[in-house]
Amino acid sequence: MKTAYEIALEKMGLKGPAPRLTPEQKKQLAELDAQYAARIAECELKYRQQIEAAAGRGDFDEMERLEEALVNERKKLKAELEEKKDAIWKAAGGK
Repeated sequence: MKTAYEIALEKMGLKGPAPRLTPEQKKQLAELDAQYAARIAECELKYRQQIEAAAGRGDFDEMERLEEALVNERKKLKAELEEKKDAIWKAAGGK
């Protein structure tokens, strides 16, 4: 009979506990997090300035377009980050 833990792992598509990361891999993950946090913050700052300028002009269509672009850019950067992190985890024998 399977334990609840084993059933949960099966449902998630996992075979066992998460693999151990080397100190170098942990460092890489931390660097990626920091790098992408900075890129996202930079992107938000750039778009927020443009949105504020559009608001000052009363150009609400432009504000909406810029907010949509910000959301898309943020999603793209987060997807890139997850892709790179997944590659590190796969190298460690997980995911």
